[in-house]
Amino acid sequence: MHFLDQAKIFIRSGQGGPGAVSFRREKYVEYGGPDGGDGGKGGDIIFEAVTGLNTLIDFRYTQHFKAQRGHGGAGKNRTGAGGNDLVIKVPLGTQVLDDERENVLADLTEPGQRVVLLRGGDGGRGNLSFKSSTNRAPRQCGPGWPGDEMYVWLRLKLLADAGLVGLPNAGKSTFINQITNTKAKVGDYAFTTTRPQLGVVRHRAREFVLADIPGLIAGAAEGAGIGDRFLGHIERCRVLIHLIDIHGTDPAEALAIVEEELAAYGAGLDDKPRVVALNKIDLVDAELVREFSRELIEAGAARVFPISGATGKGMDDLLDAVLDYLPAATVTERPDGEVEDAADAKPWSPI
Repeated sequence: MHFLDQAKIFIRSGQGGPGAVSFRREKYVEYGGPDGGDGGKGGDIIFEAVTGLNTLIDFRYTQHFKAQRGHGGAGKNRTGAGGNDLVIKVPLGTQVLDDERENVLADLTEPGQRVVLLRGGDGGRGNLSFKSSTNRAPRQCGPGWPGDEMYVWLRLKLLADAGLVGLPNAGKSTFINQITNTKAKVGDYAFTTTRPQLGVVRHRAREFVLADIPGLIAGAAEGAGIGDRFLGHIERCRVLIHLIDIHGTDPAEALAIVEEELAAYGAGLDDKPRVVALNKIDLVDAELVREFSRELIEAGAARVFPISGATGKGMDDLLDAVLDYLPAATVTERPDGEVEDAADAKPWSPI
């Protein structure tokens, strides 16, 4: 399945149906009077968040969504049928933005959550509603109110409890493959990961969702490399795991580069708690691990977890630290529709 996290679509709610001009025609009733009914209401445009979707690829092929218009009124004071609402199903974590992408119109984060974005037009008045003491036989009716229309952008921000960040070739794909059932592509070249990956981690009778995004490089906020486009997918994470390659040229510099890019992106990423992991320790001796861990602490890391994504060494301690920042029940541990209490989460303090 192709991954798509942004899409532009056109939406239009239904127009209200016209009212009717009608007069009673009954035997022995000389002056029947008007009996035209009102038109039906047009259909609404509704967005619904559903589980089981993690891409907006469907909106690449279908970009115009129009709700049904209301039916016209009829004689005997019969109101026209309302138009059917159009429900657009989107993945959890989808935001609906205006055409300029400046204002968020809806943010769908709970399973089954619905938002009426455009309301259908009201039906027109039938001639019965125009009857008065001075207008006994009105022959006018309302045409029905038009629906609303607009272009909107859909932007998907994956819902994950923890996010994985680091430079290219830090071993993030190997890491997520080690602790989840994800089959992320692994390769010895930059930007092996070209789109976000999601996996469910099960640890100590708990489970949470982990998101892996493409690697960051210096200048990503200005578009270098793959850029910072995918950073939006970790905006909702409670904790970030910063993976650093012990084989890199300078682990302390790698730490600084990613921290600077998170700060440049904004959206609160630089305020999120971070767990620093020194990866690939299976390839070096213990003395080098201690030396680089000391340098990372001097560079600002509160604590460093030496791990090996290939062998799984050190994973338990790292995942224990991640669990400390998660609520009593994560999204995957809660029944659909149950609202999470924000007080369940642990406040950020250095590890």
